[in-house]
Amino acid sequence: MDIEAEIITGCLRKSEKHQALLYRQYFGYVKAISLAYTNDPDVALEITNDSFMKAFQSIGAYDREKPFKVWLRKIAVNTAIDYYRKNKKYLNNVEIVETSCGAPYAITIIDELTVDDIYKLINSLPDIQKFIFNLYAIEGYNHAEIATALDIPESTSRAYLTRAKKRLQELVRNNF
Repeated sequence: MDIEAEIITGCLRKSEKHQALLYRQYFGYVKAISLAYTNDPDVALEITNDSFMKAFQSIGAYDREKPFKVWLRKIAVNTAIDYYRKNKKYLNNVEIVETSCGAPYAITIIDELTVDDIYKLINSLPDIQKFIFNLYAIEGYNHAEIATALDIPESTSRAYLTRAKKRLQELVRNNF
């Protein structure tokens, strides 16, 4: 039995020792997912901890035939969605005003961006745009699923995604 399977078995028995081991092993992974949905480190930590609590409560539903990280990622993303739903009235919705710009930037600039550059650009988006961009572009949700998850109209999801893409283009133009 490998270490991950042993830890999961211990978690099924509600062993605090094994839960602590699982938490330490996957903390960075879940925190990175949480940070993809908020720029506030305190909120990301809250989402991370809530994700682990949900994972510990529902570990009996984990299918051992599938990768554990995929199951845990789904819990983390859903926890971020739950946090958004619960707190959406407090989130800042900053509108992006269109600006006139010069000539379009060269494709080669995009080819030269590093992963860190891309994450910095995404993290500079307003929270709601970042949230919807991540669900759509990274997690693979469609607009109907985003609308259902966030309790918003599909057209709102599309509008925020469009704004996020325009803002990212503007940021690339201005910073690179």
